[in-house]
Amino acid sequence: MEKAKLSCLFFVVLIFLVLLAACNNEEKTGGKANDAKDIELTEPGTFPITKEKVTMRVLVPSHALVEDYKTNKFTKWYEEKTNVHIEWEVIPSQNAEEKLNLVLSSGDLPDVIMNSPVTLSQLMIYGSQGMFLPLNDLIQDYGTDVKSFLDGRPDILESITAPDGNIYSMPYINECYHCTLAQKLWIYQPWLDELGLEMPETTEEFYQVLKAFKEQDPNGNGKQDEIPIAGNKDLWPFPSYLMDPFIYNVMYVENGKIQVPYTKPEWKEGLKYIHQLYDEGLMAKESLTQDQDQLKRLGNSKETILGMAMGYWQGDFMTSGGNSGKWLDYVAVPPLKGPDGNRVSWYQPPVPGRASFIITNQAKYPEVALRWAEGFYQEEVTLRAVIGEKDKDWRWAEEGEVGINGKPAKWVRLASYGEVQNTHWAQQGPVIRTNEFRLSEMTTDDQPLEALLYKETKEKYEPYKPDEDMIVPPLYFNEEQSAELAEIEATIQNFVDESNARFISGDDDIDKGWDQYLATLEGMNLDRYIEIYQEAFDEKYK
Repeated sequence: MEKAKLSCLFFVVLIFLVLLAACNNEEKTGGKANDAKDIELTEPGTFPITKEKVTMRVLVPSHALVEDYKTNKFTKWYEEKTNVHIEWEVIPSQNAEEKLNLVLSSGDLPDVIMNSPVTLSQLMIYGSQGMFLPLNDLIQDYGTDVKSFLDGRPDILESITAPDGNIYSMPYINECYHCTLAQKLWIYQPWLDELGLEMPETTEEFYQVLKAFKEQDPNGNGKQDEIPIAGNKDLWPFPSYLMDPFIYNVMYVENGKIQVPYTKPEWKEGLKYIHQLYDEGLMAKESLTQDQDQLKRLGNSKETILGMAMGYWQGDFMTSGGNSGKWLDYVAVPPLKGPDGNRVSWYQPPVPGRASFIITNQAKYPEVALRWAEGFYQEEVTLRAVIGEKDKDWRWAEEGEVGINGKPAKWVRLASYGEVQNTHWAQQGPVIRTNEFRLSEMTTDDQPLEALLYKETKEKYEPYKPDEDMIVPPLYFNEEQSAELAEIEATIQNFVDESNARFISGDDDIDKGWDQYLATLEGMNLDRYIEIYQEAFDEKYK
């Protein structure tokens, strides 16, 4: 409870500092963004954006695959194209939320906050206070591609419009088919072949495969050095995929009512099963504490020691794409059937990033920021930002070439993804990658990743997708709800994660500790937490 009090106190202090900073800024600027000299803009929808070069401060978290935003080839190409120079403020991706909160409370804001961990609660609060500019008028006055796009996608327009009617961020569109069924488990197929084993379909078969990997020396070196399964705390902490055979592992809707899974008897049974794997040495004990880089060291071991790992794709647990090709030997395990017959894939409908490109009230040229962002709605700009240089890292498709979706292809990838580089932004920025655009890629034997992920997802995970009415849709919360959630949400989630780890490791006996676990959650205001989500859910569908 001390942690909850501290969390509440921090939030209250943060809001006070934000209000103070906003007042100070208004006194300095008369309520306007910032004093700035007049600039001459070109026609909307054309490049360059301005007749003379301007500078824009952009805050962005660091990215593991981007060497340096400042010297990046795409950065330089887009500056020349737009006549907008970016002054980068890069915060470490680790603890990015904490760093961002310090920036927000400092009163010294960049022009733009991009791809940062701004929550929807913060978006609503700071937007209503004027720290984040509403973009509605900017889009109408200066937008061309963004207006056309939103006119054709009313679903996205609805999703990015806050309950007060304002748009506080340009959408980040990445309608990644395989990401909608993202929680996958990958198994090293050569070990199954070596031991004459079939792909596991049930939790019991899965257990037997893990035992065989541990005990039967599938890598053939005469040592029991195999790690049957490993995970990390960064992507999806255990239990995630391993819980789905027992109960859907995230908040869900049942008969119109919001439910959390981690108080249900099925969750307890799932934890017992995973504890058995841990206790018998079938999963790496480091899975509960190690980060993604540490997991990759296991996957990149010169001699194969890793039997299974969880991830969106193989690159989440080893170097993939550009190396020897061993990553292609890891294939997806379909969702497992639990002891009561439950078999379901984790599913998240494609939702636009709703806090990915925010223009602050200290932006010198908000109209320039808006046009700079909508430039990414052009396919060439997005391809250069995501993949790299034209005709070197990608090219336009030729007549007769076919995309992943079986239709005429638009573009072809020439360079692999997943290695540190200084050519593109590795999917950062306000890019627009619709499902149609992504699946219009023609893949080749040299670049098989997207086709592989599409096939594995379509064949193994799509059949077990839950009903749409079970999925919690994107929700906005009003200021009062946001304040309450800020006080209790992180406390509850941290407690659940810590309890999962204790129950799985055996530090806490699940049979003896379960009732106390439930009582602690009740004392953390879990009922009110669920009620807030229910209120927002009901408001959306009233």
